[in-house]
This record gives sequence, C-alpha cells and structure tokens, in this order.
Amino acid sequence: QVQLVESGGGSVQAGGSLRLSCAASGVIFSINAMGWYRQAPGNQRELVATITRGGSTNYADSVKGRFTISGDNAKNTVYLQMNSLKPEDTAVYYCTFLGVGARTPWGQGTQVTVSS
Repeated sequence: QVQLVESGGGSVQAGGSLRLSCAASGVIFSINAMGWYRQAPGNQRELVATITRGGSTNYADSVKGRFTISGDNAKNTVYLQMNSLKPEDTAVYYCTFLGVGARTPWGQGTQVTVSS
C-alpha cells in the first residue's frame, strides 16, 4: 500500500520561506518523475512543479524564480523550497510520484498559509 508522508507546511508572512518534503513508500511501479500540486479553497488542484529522475524540472509560471523542486531518487523523496511566498500561494500542497501510466494516490497534503 502506497504511503506518502508530506511535511513542512505552516503559516508564514509574505516574503517568508518554507521547505516541504514528501517521502513515498510502498510504490510498486518504477518512478520516472516526482511532483508537487496545490489546491486553494474553491479552486482546482494545479501543478506547481515536477522533476524527472534525470533532474529535469518544470514549474508553473506563477512560482518560477521563487520555488525550487529537488528529489532524492534513492529515498523516494521530493522537496519543494518555497521562497518569497505570497498570499496567493496559500493552499494545501500535495506530492505525487509518477511512472509510465501510473501515479501515486493523493496523500493528506500539507497546509501552507501566507499572510500579508
């Protein structure tokens, strides 16, 4: 059974930083990429960033230059360093691990709240 342990969320003021981490266990498919999504109240879940096993990254335009995704393939762990946080970054953040035609189920997520 897949288990995702997401941590690092919290409440910060605008301009602050947070570092999220997510460790996966029980994944039975070969992981090709890892990613972070977020969902704000009343909004759909949206992509924040992804990183491939080879280290190629992709970011939503809204976070480029402020967020950095990294991963540890050996530990099945993905991180998200978030700097210069804005109130519009407030959301529940979810990690996911991707294979060929497969994705881990969503975990409980971690809440990030940015106050102005």
